[in-house]
Amino acid sequence: MKSKYKISSVIFSMALLTSCSHRMVGTWNVQRFENTTPGQSGVALTNIGTIEFFNNGSGKKNVTYTVLGATHDDQAPFKWTWKDDKYVTIEGKDSDFSKTWIIMTNKKKYQKWKSTDGTSNIQILELKK
Repeated sequence: MKSKYKISSVIFSMALLTSCSHRMVGTWNVQRFENTTPGQSGVALTNIGTIEFFNNGSGKKNVTYTVLGATHDDQAPFKWTWKDDKYVTIEGKDSDFSKTWIIMTNKKKYQKWKSTDGTSNIQILELKK
């Protein structure tokens, strides 16, 4: 009888551990993508596509937007890491999203991140499930 309870307990524990996935896993709508420079007017784009995060640390983007007549089409796969609920890093080629982002708001259905491009430009990314 004890053996039956041990087996049930092990199966329950395994199911519980494997069913837990990171909050970011899933498809997120890019609700807002803003690029600003202090003292100048910036560009804010809304509803420009989706970003999908997979549990294995990979993902794919389906993002298209136009700025100053130039169309940017970002369909590239990427790798992502989450650090201490403070930072998320997206690694990929030729993407405005590939960088380390500071997590400003971290909710189950809403994320707000901020980053820079290494100069005085600031990017803000808002994602919504």
